[in-house]
Amino acid sequence: MKFLVLQGPNLNLLGTREPETYGAVRLSDVITSLDKQASSAGAVLEHAQSNHEGEIVDRIQAAAVAGVDGIIINPGAYTHSSIAIRDALLSTAIPFIEVHISNVYARESFRHKSMFSDIAAGVIVGCGTFGYTLALTAMIDRLR
Repeated sequence: MKFLVLQGPNLNLLGTREPETYGAVRLSDVITSLDKQASSAGAVLEHAQSNHEGEIVDRIQAAAVAGVDGIIINPGAYTHSSIAIRDALLSTAIPFIEVHISNVYARESFRHKSMFSDIAAGVIVGCGTFGYTLALTAMIDRLR
């Protein structure tokens, strides 16, 4: 089992950016925890983070060529605007789970619309960084 964990804009600042909304856990801590979880399940993870839409599209397309079985994606602010990322996900047909650390439905109304939720295998919202653990568990379960 091989998965891509893909982070969108500003998630490189996790742990320091708006801790009242996103918590104090750093992205490096999320990666370490997911790698341990994956290893114990016999899965391999690739991790990527970008603040640039085109780089995210490139990583999704490369995942298809690399035989990735599933994607866990937190598109960040691109959740609400990126048709390009949506099209990349559709064109590769790799199952994916959309993750949001905060409860987007308890925030500004523009955050209530996702370009991805209707095509996702699952959506995890508002569980903090534990949402990544839940997403990986669901992806592993899906492939077994």
